[in-house]
Amino acid sequence: MVGFAPPSKPVTLTRSRVRCQIKSELIQIKPTVSRRDALKTLAAVGVTYSMLPMISNPATASERVHYHTWAGYDVPELMGDYVAKYGSMPTTSNIGNEEDSLAKMMTGWAPDLMHPGNYNVKRWHEAGLLQPFDTSKVKNWGDLFPGIQNEKSAKVNGDQYMIPSEFGNSSVVYRTDLVDPKYMEDNTWAILYDERYKGRIAFYDASDSIIQIAALVLGMDNINSLDDKQLVEVKKLATKQRDLLRFYWSSPTEMEQAMASGEIVAAYGWNQSLVSLKKQGLAVDMMVPKEGIMTWIAGFTMHKDATAYEEVYDLVDAWTAPEIDKKYSCKKSDFDF
Repeated sequence: MVGFAPPSKPVTLTRSRVRCQIKSELIQIKPTVSRRDALKTLAAVGVTYSMLPMISNPATASERVHYHTWAGYDVPELMGDYVAKYGSMPTTSNIGNEEDSLAKMMTGWAPDLMHPGNYNVKRWHEAGLLQPFDTSKVKNWGDLFPGIQNEKSAKVNGDQYMIPSEFGNSSVVYRTDLVDPKYMEDNTWAILYDERYKGRIAFYDASDSIIQIAALVLGMDNINSLDDKQLVEVKKLATKQRDLLRFYWSSPTEMEQAMASGEIVAAYGWNQSLVSLKKQGLAVDMMVPKEGIMTWIAGFTMHKDATAYEEVYDLVDAWTAPEIDKKYSCKKSDFDF
């Protein structure tokens, strides 16, 4: 399933190569910027982790397995077989950003099933928060797209700690009727730092993304391992951007509504938002920035304290069912940007 999730690696692509990358299944993921660098830079910028509350949506019947996921993934349409079997939705809570999720789990909070980006697998495992899956119990394992099924970052020491379920891109989503036409020819992340659009741009509320994109705009190649001098430059640009933004968004719906109304004209966004806005008949597009587009993989991880194994595997099976994938996935044509 192609849906949405946090970014990971920038890949420089031409328009013709975007589709080829998806078809070729060659999505290489690198670790994100270190937490040390993130905290060091953002503290100086004045941008801090929002620590948004993990709002739970209780099951309508008895207490069910707790699924910690993105807004938009917590809907019955994506969990048909699970709801049919148990008569209700699982208990859900929404990911604001994964740093907040990690911080809360480190205090003892323990959802059974989580849906992060793949780059979290190693650090969540190292934090002692995960247990591996038995892929023989995942009914749809053999139907998963090989390019994500074989993703190395989903494994630790040969054990499968993530069931990858979707992939996509993160880039600039923008109103083609409301920005300088030059940006349609010269695709660049720099539009999100353009002073002409002060108060009319938005950015994802995630430290990794704030730092990585600023580094890309500054022409840095080592965006996941910045030195102290580079961090100073990134801080300056991130500070400038903070003062230009209408808001930092944590839910793509929030960003989409603002773009649909014209409140904002450009934003850091995911494929899902492009598809949603196009369906509304809006003049929107998604850039392939000259500095590099971001690719990501996301999927299911299981908390070390989870014990309701049957429900956990049933939920994974329901979410990855071929009929759900066919009905709700983005089509290849949705990536023609």
